[in-house]
Amino acid sequence: MTSSAPRILDLDREQLAALRGRELTAAVAAAEGRTVVGEVFAERAALSAYPGAGGVHNAEVVAAFGADIIVLNMIERAWDGERLTLPGLGVFTSIADLAAVLGRPVGVNLEPGDVPEVRRAEPEYAGRLIDMGAAMLCLTANPGTGGSYEGLARVTEELRRGLGDDVALWTGKMHHAGHPERITVGRLTALVDAGADGVVLPLPGTLPGVTRELAAEAVAAVQDAGAVVMGAIGTSQEGAHANVVPQLALTAKEIGVDAHHFGDSFIPGMCDPELLYAYSVAIRGRRHTWNRMALGGRGRRA
Repeated sequence: MTSSAPRILDLDREQLAALRGRELTAAVAAAEGRTVVGEVFAERAALSAYPGAGGVHNAEVVAAFGADIIVLNMIERAWDGERLTLPGLGVFTSIADLAAVLGRPVGVNLEPGDVPEVRRAEPEYAGRLIDMGAAMLCLTANPGTGGSYEGLARVTEELRRGLGDDVALWTGKMHHAGHPERITVGRLTALVDAGADGVVLPLPGTLPGVTRELAAEAVAAVQDAGAVVMGAIGTSQEGAHANVVPQLALTAKEIGVDAHHFGDSFIPGMCDPELLYAYSVAIRGRRHTWNRMALGGRGRRA
């Protein structure tokens, strides 16, 4: 990653919304471990009083509490083949338009295997999302899907070959995904060899067997290979008590991750926003956290 890239910390709403591809990855690297990623269910507006009551979408909530990047999970639940319908936000014909309203880059979770087409990690479906303005593709595996590191490396190579060099591909598992296997340095660097410019690693304290020593070694190896690392909280601890935050956040800083991911398992389809806020303050202080929060609010549609 080039040192001349702008820090994601310093970008305003319009700059964030326009950020995508390798420029996004470089901006994350330049921020030196102070990027927060909020993953949400695409079809959820959990704070609405009842269905159809309006309210705010989950993506708006995590943005308001400090997330720099939004990742949509289960996108097929909001996509009818032509448009995205997001409760509380409205209908969008492109992810770029959604990003402009949120003032954040918006990525999408994709998976290998037998999953709905729009979520399938194949060049045809992934290419549509990139054409719609997806800022990055997170190649991972949801619980029980049986995703393996070998399978993730294979689809990463296929997508890199099919989509070109400029697309941001962040690859890895946040938990075992129904396919228990050891996390090793070799398995993670193989993802970089396959074309990933970002690698996902469960944070120490979230997945059994991921120690600080193993994680620190893996992070260094992945970064030396030219990719960033996203430390993930994807084992329902995104809904833990606030006293868990210092352990996870400061350990993540110690092992050297570039981005900090919060999963979508607490309030239906998103993390505990107060936990995300406390974590953000721990890794980058109140100044940067409040600045990002103050850039919330809906932007105008084009």
